[in-house]
Amino acid sequence: MTSVLAIAEHRRGELRDVSDELISAGRELADDLSGELHIAVISGQVEEFARTLSREGVDVVHTVAAGSEFNHDIYVQAVERLTAELDPSVVLMPNSVNGLDYGPAVANRLDRPLVTDVVGASFEDGFVATREMYGSKVETTVEVDAERVTVMIRGGEWPGASGNGDTEIRETEIEIDESAVHTTVTGFEEVGGGDVDISDAEVLVSVGRGIEEEANIELIEELADALDATLSSSRPIVDNGWLPKNRQVGQSGKTVTPEVYIAIGISGAVQHVAGMKGSETIVAINTDPNAPIFDIADYGIVDDLFDVVPALIAEFE
Repeated sequence: MTSVLAIAEHRRGELRDVSDELISAGRELADDLSGELHIAVISGQVEEFARTLSREGVDVVHTVAAGSEFNHDIYVQAVERLTAELDPSVVLMPNSVNGLDYGPAVANRLDRPLVTDVVGASFEDGFVATREMYGSKVETTVEVDAERVTVMIRGGEWPGASGNGDTEIRETEIEIDESAVHTTVTGFEEVGGGDVDISDAEVLVSVGRGIEEEANIELIEELADALDATLSSSRPIVDNGWLPKNRQVGQSGKTVTPEVYIAIGISGAVQHVAGMKGSETIVAINTDPNAPIFDIADYGIVDDLFDVVPALIAEFE
């Protein structure tokens, strides 16, 4: 009866937003199959996570108490055994750093096809996925000729599930083969240093190459402070070493879904847009009226950022 088994993701004691997005995507697929959606949370504070994951549309939450943090070998064993028990048509995982670590190994152990970086999915005569290619310039449809698949979804492509459900929480005991655990998590270090996670920000002020030189970033920081926002950037700023890697939005950076995204001096290259197009409201400031960023912006200001930003700071301070 189980149609979809989704694997929740957490980090440093908190569930990640993609866990709620997995529920939305998983529910859609389960409805296509007239089946159930099961979600599993492995390691960490599983009981607390399970209560949060008890959303409307989730039939069962499985808790697997095994370690405190993500561990490749434990996740592979746990997902393999849950799948053997539940026999879902779809094993759904996030296309995240952790997901890309254990997902391919799971697919290999289960001998199932793996579809990664999925931005749309459905069951028609079989499983059909939508993926993007050539820097998100082209969407492709992938039809999988198999009854059972493993799928990894891109964060920010489905709305996060909300609302409380009356979900069965099932403590699932899985005997981990410790002799097959060859890795140990000894700590956590954010890429680029610092403790800022732009993927959690509600308001992002993002700067691009239009800022011209490193010293001018201070101006954007003033605006971010005035708005109580978090500072982020496009790739050129990080490549120049003007901001750390953990501030980068885009395909090679982080995917963000803030309530407000203010793009300053950013042209809107497809690699950048792929990381921020899920923002609720997008404001763009650029001197070039033909800049691609205006194609997706809700509000656009065609003007010199060195005139607009000081005016905004004066307005919000």
